[in-house]
Amino acid sequence: MAFFNEKEIIQLCIERLRHLHGSSVRLLDSRSVGGGCINHAAKVSTSVGDFFLKWNAAAPSDMFVKEAEGLNEMRLSGTSLIIPKVIWSKEVNDFPGLLLMEYVQPAGNTTGFEEQLGRGIARLHRKTASAFGFHHSNYCGTTIQDNTWTNSWPEFYGQRRIWALVQQIKAERGMSSEELKIYEGLVCKMFVLLGHQTVSSLIHGDLWSGNYMYATNGPALIDPACYYADREMELGMMQLFGGFSSRVWEAYQEEFPLPEGWQERIRLHQLYHILNHYLLFGGSYGRQALEIAQYYS
Repeated sequence: MAFFNEKEIIQLCIERLRHLHGSSVRLLDSRSVGGGCINHAAKVSTSVGDFFLKWNAAAPSDMFVKEAEGLNEMRLSGTSLIIPKVIWSKEVNDFPGLLLMEYVQPAGNTTGFEEQLGRGIARLHRKTASAFGFHHSNYCGTTIQDNTWTNSWPEFYGQRRIWALVQQIKAERGMSSEELKIYEGLVCKMFVLLGHQTVSSLIHGDLWSGNYMYATNGPALIDPACYYADREMELGMMQLFGGFSSRVWEAYQEEFPLPEGWQERIRLHQLYHILNHYLLFGGSYGRQALEIAQYYS
């Protein structure tokens, strides 16, 4: 792939905006901003508004396209949360992959936003499907997620989340036969461990404190890894690394009460993200994941 600098990438987006809004669109300013740990990002100010652009030449080829589809799905949920509108997404080919969307202005005053965040997440989870999965595979970080529609949550979580990651970890980092047997036994027990009644809810999929923000008009969600799941998956990730106040949790429960026993299942639903962190980053995540697998086995 040829090298493209930031100015060339921004200019390509200006041409796209001209296609949408007319030839009078002008670039007023651009400046680099944080884009997460793997992407480049910039705020692009134009004569038709401000936009957020992120790009990457080394990402999985369709990562930004799949992210855009997740954002669009969340916008269809009827949630009160702000979901950035996608302007353009493209795959990595002879040019870096990119995602251009409306710019969400950070808030100055956030009074009442914690309650809005909790209620908005609950309303997102009110959007349901007839099975567990999504319209296509997508990514959590750079890890591909197999979202093949499945009628059973224990089967989906056991096979398409835990066992799929175990196989990747075995191939890329290695795993002893003893550890493999523990995970195999856990997957076989999923119908017992996750036998509670559940519905297939739309979840953000990677909801930690870095993937929500308080914008001028209220809380916003960014960087999704969407699919339809037991909503306890979302709550597990929210609790794993913290960053959500007690008022967020209270408002969620007021809006959409959780079923009995969800706290006993929370660590099991966190296992996927811990395994994924081990796959991506290594370190002590592997030991932490194994301890959870042994606890539920």
